[in-house]
Amino acid sequence: MARPRKRTALLPERHTEPDLFVCDILDATPKSDRASMEHPLFSLSVKKDMAAFQYEQGNVKVKITPAAEEGRANVFDRDILIYVLSQLMAAKNDGQEIGRRVQISAHDLLKATNRHTTGQAYATLRRALTRLQFTQIETNIHDHGIGEWRSISFITDARIVKEDSTGRLLSVELEMGDWLVKAIENKNVLTLHRAYFQLRKPLERRLYELARKHCGKQEVWRIGLDKLQHKTGSTSTSKEFKRLVKTICKADEAQSHMPDYRFRLLHDILEITPKPEFLEVYAEQPASGLSDTVRISSDGYEKAREAAPSWDVYFLEQEWRMWMSESPRHADGAFVGFCRKWYERKGKAP
Repeated sequence: MARPRKRTALLPERHTEPDLFVCDILDATPKSDRASMEHPLFSLSVKKDMAAFQYEQGNVKVKITPAAEEGRANVFDRDILIYVLSQLMAAKNDGQEIGRRVQISAHDLLKATNRHTTGQAYATLRRALTRLQFTQIETNIHDHGIGEWRSISFITDARIVKEDSTGRLLSVELEMGDWLVKAIENKNVLTLHRAYFQLRKPLERRLYELARKHCGKQEVWRIGLDKLQHKTGSTSTSKEFKRLVKTICKADEAQSHMPDYRFRLLHDILEITPKPEFLEVYAEQPASGLSDTVRISSDGYEKAREAAPSWDVYFLEQEWRMWMSESPRHADGAFVGFCRKWYERKGKAP
């Protein structure tokens, strides 16, 4: 009797043979906006999440109200936004004009995000569109950091342009939230590894997003589990959250399945380090602006935390990068000085 095949940490690649129908999609590198990578705007629950959610980090405040029938938009719904942002960014880099309204092929989207293309998959996609449109976010986040308090949605309109006799979506027209389009116009986005779409667990995806946002090309990034849980938006108990993170780290140690980074749990600290192949890829890519050319060391981040206690140092980094007009001679010193002046003006984070 044959032994059952061992379940791997990553989902299998479901569409390994590209065809002409999706060739443009495969050329568009997955992208995500920095704001929703930094803050837990998406539910980690794979079940219908009808609970309201509130989050505060430094000066940032977020209140999320789920869609009335389908619940709160979740991490897997985010695939749609990643796909569309990737297409828009590719079009912008090609010199094309971009806008809020985008027409996409449902089939292409499912293939590009490593999903099945069965009838059930199209039904799931329809529900995801509803959650993205009607999950309501009240926040003071905008594409440059902090702005006025406002109510936003991930998408403001979704229209099925074509639908076959079985009810399967063929073409969908979306109107993206203005803040997402501005993120692209300001290049306030980060590249994701394609294996992101093979990660099985919502928490794995969230940990990767945080690693990509905060670790970047640093030698190491460490974060305590209490703060990590807050940043992931997990509603588990502390004990259960630690167990979940530990399970992911054990799987990564055994199979190295997490894209771009290695994840290790040291007591109550998660340690994240870039994989050599990730750094090699980045070394071959040309810099695209100040955000890519200016680097802060681990020691620089620690001194910045001392200069502005209670403030989120990564929020301050974003403010600093948007403020500076030219590359500083000494990045660490310039950043720490910025944080010190910020703290002198504004005091402790509310």
